[in-house]
Amino acid sequence: MLGSIDQDPPDEIWCLGDLVGYGPRPNRCCELIAERADVCLIGNHDLAALGRLDLEIFSPDAAVSAAWTAQMLEPDTRTLLEGLEPKGEREGVGLFHASPRDPVWEYVLSPGVAYAALGDAPQDLVLVGHSHVALSFRLSNTTLATAAEGTELDFAGDRCLLNPGSVGQPRDGDPRAAWLLLDLEAGHATFRRVEYDVATTQTEIRERGLPEVLAARLEHGV
Repeated sequence: MLGSIDQDPPDEIWCLGDLVGYGPRPNRCCELIAERADVCLIGNHDLAALGRLDLEIFSPDAAVSAAWTAQMLEPDTRTLLEGLEPKGEREGVGLFHASPRDPVWEYVLSPGVAYAALGDAPQDLVLVGHSHVALSFRLSNTTLATAAEGTELDFAGDRCLLNPGSVGQPRDGDPRAAWLLLDLEAGHATFRRVEYDVATTQTEIRERGLPEVLAARLEHGV
């Protein structure tokens, strides 16, 4: 994905959290974020790996993966994660791992929740993650829409909530890594997808003894 970003280099790279928790290379992921991201949030799976959330509130597979990740964290990785927060602001854009109302846990997956979440934020443009689904919501039409590859949106003069989707574990039926390109001056957003070597990641998940479902779901984007 970083190669795709470098083809049209942005001024900054923002990460909305959940650096670790499902994948087979938690330390490498955090190393790349430390090198490349100008802003990074902490997500619920990061908090779980740090022991700051009870694993009983996670699904069984997520809990197993979080416990394994916690054992794998190197000191530099732990230090990076410990210094992050689940919300922030950049260039007048509200950044939240989950939602302005609950930056750690609330899933924005319905128009009503999106409307309430956006109304709780002081910024006109809000970015959220957490659901692993690329989405857009505009206050002008109160429609929450999935955002496929190449979807473009003009958000100037409107209040909008956008979810870039997931790099490592998309759940919208498209297994490609998802990211979002923002042009703040033009008020324009473009949703992007990038193919990656799913088979290699699946092999590494299985080699580490992580739950099979975490490997199998990657090829289907669910």
